[in-house]
Amino acid sequence: MTPITEVEGRRLALSNLDKVLYPATGTTKGEVLHYYAATAAGALLAHLRNRPVSFLRYPDGPDGQRFFTKNPPPGTPSWVRTTAVPHHEDKQARQVVVQDLASLMWAANLVVEFHTPQWQADAPGIADRMVFDLDPGAPATVVECCAVALWLRERLAADGLLAYGKTSGSKGLHLLVPLEPTPADRVSAYAKGLAVEAEQELAELVVRRMTRALRPGKVFVDFSQNAAAKTTATPYTLRARPEPTVSAPVTWAEIDECRAPGKLVFLAGDMGARLKRYGDLLGPLIDPDRAGRLPSAR
Repeated sequence: MTPITEVEGRRLALSNLDKVLYPATGTTKGEVLHYYAATAAGALLAHLRNRPVSFLRYPDGPDGQRFFTKNPPPGTPSWVRTTAVPHHEDKQARQVVVQDLASLMWAANLVVEFHTPQWQADAPGIADRMVFDLDPGAPATVVECCAVALWLRERLAADGLLAYGKTSGSKGLHLLVPLEPTPADRVSAYAKGLAVEAEQELAELVVRRMTRALRPGKVFVDFSQNAAAKTTATPYTLRARPEPTVSAPVTWAEIDECRAPGKLVFLAGDMGARLKRYGDLLGPLIDPDRAGRLPSAR
């Protein structure tokens, strides 16, 4: 029998709570839902608010089938907010917007990673943040990503921009920069320019092109997620990895002091203490007073 629970006045059927989703740690679906409800909800909802959500679904765990969807899943309740996100393939397309705890728990029950664009639903294609996805090619690790992140932080600061870091929840690191509303194509052009500079300045460490043959031992500085159609793993989402890793905000001290890959791996069980100690380290992303302005094109 599927348990029925009430969340903020909404009735939800939460299924298969004893199902082990992460065999490496024995983490069950019930524990995943508890993470979202009791640990991550406040901070995660702040970063999901007013952004169309894409889901990477992995209902049978990270070793089972995985599929990416932007459309509202079949059976989406009428009370879950959706927003129009038209594109050339479907002018009537809509996506879910997770605005409250009930919507969050409905989505989490589907077993998903949360992915969001760099723009909000009421201003499609107008970015209010910039992202750099630092992805290491073996034998490089997140340690090398941290070295690149420190260079990018200083370079961004030279243009009056503040950067904040989080783990990808996989192998790498994400840098996020709060911006005054700016067309996504302009943000993409600026981010590409910095990736080119990074490759020139850190030639032994950085590659800016996606070509796999170029990446072993280097950090791929991926600026492409600034395009209006692209998304990035939302802060605090769990990832479909062997363990329940979190895309976790980190301090610059942690980035600077990282000497081993395991130092920047955080699991669901780590996040309560981190949130208690630091609060939301990415809170500045949603503070308009921290938003920077891209420099004029040179």
